[in-house]
Amino acid sequence: MAAAAMLAGSLAACGGVGANKGPAEGSSGSGAASLTTMGFGLPDEIATVRVDAFKKAYPKVNVTINQGQFNEQAFLSAVASGNPPDVVYLGRDRIGGYAARGAIQPLDSCVSGQSIATGDFYPAAQKQVRFADKWYAMPEFYNSIVLLVNNKAARDAGVDPASIDTSDWDGLAQLAKKMTRIKDGKIERFGFYPKLPEFLPLWAKANGADLLSEDGRTVNLDDPKVGEALEYATGLLESQGGWKKLKAFTDTFDYFGEGNPFAKDQIGAMLTEQFVISAMAGVTPDADITVVPFKDRQGKPVNMVGGNAWVIPKGARNPDAACSWIKTMTAADTWVAAARARADKRAKEGKVNIGTYTGNAKADEVIFSEVVKPSGKKAYDDAVKTIRAVQEAGFVVPQSAAAAEFNTAWQDAGTNVLQGRQKAAQALAEADAKAQKAIDEAQP
Repeated sequence: MAAAAMLAGSLAACGGVGANKGPAEGSSGSGAASLTTMGFGLPDEIATVRVDAFKKAYPKVNVTINQGQFNEQAFLSAVASGNPPDVVYLGRDRIGGYAARGAIQPLDSCVSGQSIATGDFYPAAQKQVRFADKWYAMPEFYNSIVLLVNNKAARDAGVDPASIDTSDWDGLAQLAKKMTRIKDGKIERFGFYPKLPEFLPLWAKANGADLLSEDGRTVNLDDPKVGEALEYATGLLESQGGWKKLKAFTDTFDYFGEGNPFAKDQIGAMLTEQFVISAMAGVTPDADITVVPFKDRQGKPVNMVGGNAWVIPKGARNPDAACSWIKTMTAADTWVAAARARADKRAKEGKVNIGTYTGNAKADEVIFSEVVKPSGKKAYDDAVKTIRAVQEAGFVVPQSAAAAEFNTAWQDAGTNVLQGRQKAAQALAEADAKAQKAIDEAQP
């Protein structure tokens, strides 16, 4: 927080970020430029193919990738000390706060100077990287939330997995109980996992409410519809043994291995991002699962999307190279090349590939029409169709000047309710006041 406080004020050098219409500085001529990253690594071909594309396009830019996850304290300290990395990879839900504090630079001149095709990005992804009518980041992956169903659990409850309809809250509550299996006081199978508190915005949206106004200035946590959604989803947990038992149970799960909770019949149905399904496709291709959309109470698909993004910090030494990096890493052709590499690798390994889901809609059109082919595993082939179908139903919580404080407020409120320390109305009212105060004080 101390480091963040030092960042208040205007950015004198922002206007020139990426303004050069030519290549990144140092990519031609006798001099060599350097580019350092933060919050990014090279764990797989999706990353390495795109990094290689940048190095090929700009061979005289010396790239240093400081591998490891994004660290807020280290980032803000680096910016405050005047020695930041050139480009940073971080969660999109934090961008508004960093923009308001002056920790990151607007990218409008980067977008115009290097002709970044922002229109290729999904509308929800575009919205999440803009603040105060300016571009502050470019989106990477596009994570969608769907309902992953354990077919065995559904059939044990006498239900066709494909017919599960989350718009019917009474029916869903009954199904959750039927799919739950408890023996000697211990949970053996948790019927329905609503993913609280992290998916509270999704439950609220399904009940017709938003946590924050469209302009990011007015907090709506005390909306009765938000409270109703939180009470309902918490009630689902209570009817199946309660949050404490659930947490102890799920802490043992390996979602990405052969012993994932669906392979071991430990979950009946769970809200999850599509990357969990992608991981399962690689290790449990014969899993007996069905993927269906999460629907609001009117029966329409609703999908809270998220992912990471690239930003340029205040004081970056080579903002033009950083702009070129961002353009390359998020461009449609680069994504398609990475998706082809993923498909080839999984084919050689004999693994199911359900595709690469990017923030770039143009890239996804090619990926899912030319690169991803039917695998012969019906569960996963159908999952691809469902995930693709809900992408256009994506929404995001608007950016605010106190994004981190706002997120903490509603998540803490949700946790307090889950743990039985407060009722939903009280917890959300207190969170509303706290978050509103933070946003009002943070307005630039």
